[in-house]
Amino acid sequence: MKRGIELYSAKEIEKIRRACQIVAEVLSIVAESVKPGISAWDIEMIAREEAKKRGGKPAFLNYRPPFAPDPYPAATCVSINDEVVHGLPKKERLIKEGDLVSVDFGVIIDGYAGDSAITVAVGEIDEDKKRLMEATKVALDRAVNEAYAGNWLSRLVETIHSTAEEYGVFPVQKYGGHGIGKKVHEEPFVPNNRKDLHKKDVKFKRGMVIAIEPMFALGTENTYHDGDGWTVKTSDGSPSAHFEHTVAITKEGPLVLTEL
Repeated sequence: MKRGIELYSAKEIEKIRRACQIVAEVLSIVAESVKPGISAWDIEMIAREEAKKRGGKPAFLNYRPPFAPDPYPAATCVSINDEVVHGLPKKERLIKEGDLVSVDFGVIIDGYAGDSAITVAVGEIDEDKKRLMEATKVALDRAVNEAYAGNWLSRLVETIHSTAEEYGVFPVQKYGGHGIGKKVHEEPFVPNNRKDLHKKDVKFKRGMVIAIEPMFALGTENTYHDGDGWTVKTSDGSPSAHFEHTVAITKEGPLVLTEL
């Protein structure tokens, strides 16, 4: 087993699940709220308020991820259209008909974290965006089924990547899922693109908890950071989609903790 990977007891997984259930409830409310005219900051405020009602602390707010030099200044990542991930929820960013809006949100309660992401279609979207969303959802569902003790991370990654190829879309490079539990980001890194595995394979063990989060783009696997220091965009301006579940590897198989 790779050094640094946490294995959680059944009792601890239940605590992680409690955080995950709050995340799922908040994202369900957010999904209903995403309509033309709402701002990305409005989404941020809804998520904060709903988490507070449930006794959860937003996991991302003022949290410095291992890959970042500075703390993240918001509770949500709101990424719109060509924004793949880590989109800052800006007041001036208004949601429009036809947009794809990805919301990534996490909660900490009693020292354990939960994390999930959804992509919401705003009104009518074109066929390419529908295909992109379907591909990303299917990839997540298939990848969850690979999260069982004795299987290998490489097989899960291959499942995600090959699903993107099947639908004619692209798994974004450099970004992916992660271990989660006492911290938001733990080992191992869970890539979406097979190029990111770099022969660093991991055998899944009972007690591991991972966030699986396919991020697909319509036209490219390549990205760049825009000027705000956080938001990651597709290099060709094509739309992207992002779905995420926190999944525990149990004796009975994969257990999705972020499903209501």
